[in-house]
Amino acid sequence: MCSKKTTQLILENTYNKFHHRRFVKPDPLLFLYNYSDIKDREIVGLLASSLALGRVNSILTIIETVLKKIPSPYEDIMSLTETELVLLFSNFKYRFYNHEDLTNLLLAIKSIINTYGSLNTCFLTGYSDSDITILPALNYFVQKLNFVNKLKMIADPSKNSACKRLQLYLRWMVRKDVIDPGGWVGIPKSKLLIPLDTHIAKVSKMLNLTSRNDGGMKTAIEITENLKKIDRDDPIRFDFSMTRPGIHPELGYEEFKK
Repeated sequence: MCSKKTTQLILENTYNKFHHRRFVKPDPLLFLYNYSDIKDREIVGLLASSLALGRVNSILTIIETVLKKIPSPYEDIMSLTETELVLLFSNFKYRFYNHEDLTNLLLAIKSIINTYGSLNTCFLTGYSDSDITILPALNYFVQKLNFVNKLKMIADPSKNSACKRLQLYLRWMVRKDVIDPGGWVGIPKSKLLIPLDTHIAKVSKMLNLTSRNDGGMKTAIEITENLKKIDRDDPIRFDFSMTRPGIHPELGYEEFKK
């Protein structure tokens, strides 16, 4: 069992070693680097994170397939009618999602932008500086996305889901450094929550960041709170380096056992 000092040393060492662009591929985050305009990037980020399940090569293939049909994401989604969007993605199918699920998400994005001007502004509408984490704002954001249609592709934080893909999306959009492209404003990175998946759960257990065995929101909050003891202002900066052994199996988990 790691002491706090040992945990901090391991996390900082692995951060310094792995927090570099050369370790991004084959992460779906790659797609966001192609969009300099935040109006496009926030849409691409939500689509890419929503499709980030399954084998990594399959994830990259399906994201690329979707984005090829909307090369100018903001302009295309905002200009195409519902009928045109349905026709454009009529052959879409990925795991347990079908064309209707994807179209519903695109229509929800369009509705949010028509109402609030951007996804960022919608999220901010549900945010308060007094909130301990971004969870209340995330609940608000998901409720607004679900206003048009119940979305299968978006997790519900009110049901104790850790909402890994949504937390990943927020990390991409809120943080800005050599890895995360950022672009959203008004949300402190100190209030982000860890995108909890099996890789983060495994490493967190090894580093004594959690005593919980479930993969729910309470576990994500506990891990984040312990990461805040190491970096109060930016606890989620460790997420990328903690997940590299999962993305690059050849790296192994030895770094986290020292």
